[in-house]
Amino acid sequence: MAADQDQDQKTEAPTPKRKREAMENGDVLQSRELGTALVIIVGAAWIALAGPMIMSSLQSMVTDGLSFGNADVADFDPGRVILRLLGAVALPVLILFALTLAAAVAAPAALGSLGFRSKAFAFKGNKLNPLTGVKRMFGLQGLIELVKSIAKVALLGGVGAWLIFSQTRNMVGLSSQEIGPALANVGHVFTITVLVMAGLLAVIALIDVPAQIFQRMRRLRMSKQDVKDEHKQTEGSPELKAALRSRQIQTARNSARKAISEATVVLTNPTHFAVALRYKPEIDAAPVVLAKGRGATAEAIRELAGEHEVPMLSYPQLTRALYYTSRPGQIIREDLYIAVATILAFVFNLDQALSSGQAQPEIEVPARMRFDASGLPEA
Repeated sequence: MAADQDQDQKTEAPTPKRKREAMENGDVLQSRELGTALVIIVGAAWIALAGPMIMSSLQSMVTDGLSFGNADVADFDPGRVILRLLGAVALPVLILFALTLAAAVAAPAALGSLGFRSKAFAFKGNKLNPLTGVKRMFGLQGLIELVKSIAKVALLGGVGAWLIFSQTRNMVGLSSQEIGPALANVGHVFTITVLVMAGLLAVIALIDVPAQIFQRMRRLRMSKQDVKDEHKQTEGSPELKAALRSRQIQTARNSARKAISEATVVLTNPTHFAVALRYKPEIDAAPVVLAKGRGATAEAIRELAGEHEVPMLSYPQLTRALYYTSRPGQIIREDLYIAVATILAFVFNLDQALSSGQAQPEIEVPARMRFDASGLPEA
């Protein structure tokens, strides 16, 4: 009852992390019906296409095995004879083996389950619990597998019996035919039967694969609390994230404090980027980038600018252009001289501009110097 209640609470789809951990532990999507169907289909196709070659090889082996001369009697070597006889059928048998092996590997590969997982081989004490085994055998999954097996045997057995009985008249008449045509007819009936059975297995596999996907997704479902716990483990708790951000801002403040104290103006994005510029005509030939940053560093630069009463102006395009084209301690690019000079002229006369109600000037950033938040040139 408790297990059913827990299952009822698991209403959320599994997260990518949950799926990845399940695969690492050996809980992968698998369908025995798909593997069986692929192997049988490949074998049936090989029999249908290469049947004449196989029969010719068998005929050669039998003929060679029943033919012998004086040399064979005088110098009889059983090992050499066996190798010669097996060599006649080795090629078709090896090809069939290679094809069926490839089909067996293709089944888990098609389901995305191919690979070696060491955790799947780890010792699990709960598998030694007999109650767990009994529950697995007589539980819902065991009942489903039993019904599937009975239905598969009934379907394949019924179709196979119908095919055999439909060919009864032809098979009875084989006794009046020569051995060659009779064997050809038997081979034809056998090939048709195998191909039909392979087709039925393919239909069963097409039904089983979605059923296995549904069952696995149901098995991996999570409760809302599971999703919250995983999010905390992956992203960190809000308290931890806040503490980490505070530490990042403090570190950025310590490193940028001296630079901001010398800054003439701070340009912002307004929140994601910040660039501190200095221009003192007596020592600077052109405006110099003192500090720049994004995220926590940009926030620290803005806080320090407020503490040192450094003017802050919002120019998103120009701020991104300076951020992506300049380094701290470097003179700005010539392409941005006019835009920055316009802002500096406004800052140097800031008191007069504020008293007269003058708005901050509009600037034009060259098209080739326009970047988006990721640093890619804007179209």
